[in-house]
Amino acid sequence: MEKQTAALMAAMIRYDRGDTPRIQHFVKVHDLAAAIGVLEGIDDETQHILETAAVLHDIGIHVSEEKYGSSSGHYQEIEGPAEAEKLLRELGGYSEAEIERVKYLIGHHHTYKDIDGMDYQILVEADFLVNLYESSSDAHAIAAARKNIFRTVTGLQFLDDMFAAREK
Repeated sequence: MEKQTAALMAAMIRYDRGDTPRIQHFVKVHDLAAAIGVLEGIDDETQHILETAAVLHDIGIHVSEEKYGSSSGHYQEIEGPAEAEKLLRELGGYSEAEIERVKYLIGHHHTYKDIDGMDYQILVEADFLVNLYESSSDAHAIAAARKNIFRTVTGLQFLDDMFAAREK
């Protein structure tokens, strides 16, 4: 893991201080996204953006709960980009283009149509892998996600291997 990503993870753990389930969630999404990105052979810049977005993808939850009384994905997409930008600017070392792409990914990570870019596709797949597990999804939900969401060879393999027992 790059030092910058480790520092971001530390900052996000502090941001979510005391909210262990959410911290565990973004760590798992990050790790799966990082692995999928490497195994799919994406370029270094796209990998860096992907990993940054994966750490921050749900940063809008707390604001959404305070503002709307809901952690709905729609509200996270509204509130997350500004929160992410604040944290990235506080940490420093991110280019304007990186910040804008990360904000875009956070602002769309619950939108599953018109996915543009491997970073976006992989982020969605990694989040699905974790959410399917955390919500104890049944075989029908897993099959629907496989058909409608997953596109990368690695993501499909991870999905199939993780949930093999549920498909039988």
